[in-house]
Amino acid sequence: MMVIGFNIQINSINSNSFSFCFQLISHRKFEAPRHGNLGFRPRKRAARHQGKVKSFPKDDRTQKVHLTAFMGYKAGMTHVVRDLEKPGSKMHKKEIVEAVTIIECPPMYIVGLVGYVETAQGLKTYKTVWAQHLSDNFRRRLYKNWYKSKSKKAFTKYVKQYETEEGKKSIEASLQAIKKRCSVVRVIAHTQVHKLKLTQKKAHVLEIQVNGGSIVEKVNFAVANFEKTVGVTGVFAENELIDVIGVTKGKGFNGVIKRWGVRKLPRKTHKGLRKVACIGAWHPSRVSTTVPRAGQLGYHHRVERNKKIYRIGQAQPEEGKQISTGKTEFDLTEKTINPMGGFAHYGIVKHEFLMLKGCVAGPRKRALTLRKSITPQTGRAALEKITLKFIDTSSKFGHGLHQTAEDKLKYFGVKKSKVTKA
Repeated sequence: MMVIGFNIQINSINSNSFSFCFQLISHRKFEAPRHGNLGFRPRKRAARHQGKVKSFPKDDRTQKVHLTAFMGYKAGMTHVVRDLEKPGSKMHKKEIVEAVTIIECPPMYIVGLVGYVETAQGLKTYKTVWAQHLSDNFRRRLYKNWYKSKSKKAFTKYVKQYETEEGKKSIEASLQAIKKRCSVVRVIAHTQVHKLKLTQKKAHVLEIQVNGGSIVEKVNFAVANFEKTVGVTGVFAENELIDVIGVTKGKGFNGVIKRWGVRKLPRKTHKGLRKVACIGAWHPSRVSTTVPRAGQLGYHHRVERNKKIYRIGQAQPEEGKQISTGKTEFDLTEKTINPMGGFAHYGIVKHEFLMLKGCVAGPRKRALTLRKSITPQTGRAALEKITLKFIDTSSKFGHGLHQTAEDKLKYFGVKKSKVTKA
């Protein structure tokens, strides 16, 4: 934008002076940044409902054997209060309010392992070994319609190998071949989605790379955990940065104004104004791929990197006193992480959970893949130790006032309907 300024000073006989400034501002003409990012084309619906890990963190064999990913389900959001540790900032040592997301992470069940061989074209699967007992929740994933399937024979022949000596030798030979030839080992694990009230019985299956240690140690680790559960505390730790992979909230077919953020046309434009005025020149006689067009918005596969874990909560016992997962050193109120009435459109979080800073992709109940950070951060903000002072547990259905049912009872008193007649 061009600005032309004139500054004229006139001196009077009385030695008094005055000045005025005249500015001429031109219109923009044709220069402007483009609307919308071309980095995520094509903007179409994701091919799969759950997040896919397309690359795992680099393997460091000097570390102990460990898993590098996990899966959870988005429950909802709340906010926390904490003291900021940022020397040099005006907010240093002052209270700040931050939004956080709660992701429920029931233990995952390990059912197999895969060995990969490095080739000139990249990693190729070499051999796969499965556990002896595979749950129906996992086998449902192998059928399009479990209810209508008559045979349900998936893995029935494979499982019989464990019943004969020849079969056991064959499985052991496969494990020895993986130890000898493979360079990458990944376990096959599935979620226990039936433990959540999501009306879904079909488990989500994920390949998780095993990092650290030698190949022999990795295979032994995987086999030792066959038919066992792994908790999220065995994969991640508090104050760690992780990557969240998931599918965003779908918004259907949308026009160019909402989808690309282009400017609306003037009020009296013929045949509508929520359009792109010119979609291209006469020649070349085709529409360029860079021109904003209407189409699918949302339900895209996205990766959000370096989300900080503020808290890892324990699972609640089935019976007895509840664990106060919403309590802090400064707020000693006995309460769980669940807001009054539960998380809207989700319910009550009963299993282990992660509290992540900020928001994550997808609506409530969306299956999210959590991966160790692929680019470890060493900055001051990444290394900051988080100490929470307060976690909000007021109702998320409206403007919540009370943190617990006891607070509400003290404020309103006992309802007439609850008072027993003498």
